Amino acid sequence: MENSIDGKESSAAAFRTGLQKLSWLSNKYLLTIVAFSVWMLFFDRNDFFSQVQRISHSAELVKTEEKKLSLIETTRKDLNLLKTNAQTIETYARENYLMKKDNEDLFIFSSVDKSK
Repeated sequence: MENSIDGKESSAAAFRTGLQKLSWLSNKYLLTIVAFSVWMLFFDRNDFFSQVQRISHSAELVKTEEKKLSLIETTRKDLNLLKTNAQTIETYARENYLMKKDNEDLFIFSSVDKSK
């Protein structure tokens, strides 16, 4: 009879030891923090993956802005030359609008795609 009581006590002790190992599961604060973290990382509108995507898109926009600013700067320089130099105006008109002087002939060469 003493043997069966000993067995019950040892199984109860093992059960309590098992519960002590899982005591962190009964901590409501820890569970709340874990649930909140999982929600914010994966399910929220501003989740981690959306933030990474927004950061990469922002970097692309910064590069595009730098390219546009350099293009604006070169265009301003060209405009300044067109306003101040008559030779530049003539060159620009010849290259972009195919204009010519009265005593000149104009030949236009275009590349033809022969693969068709």
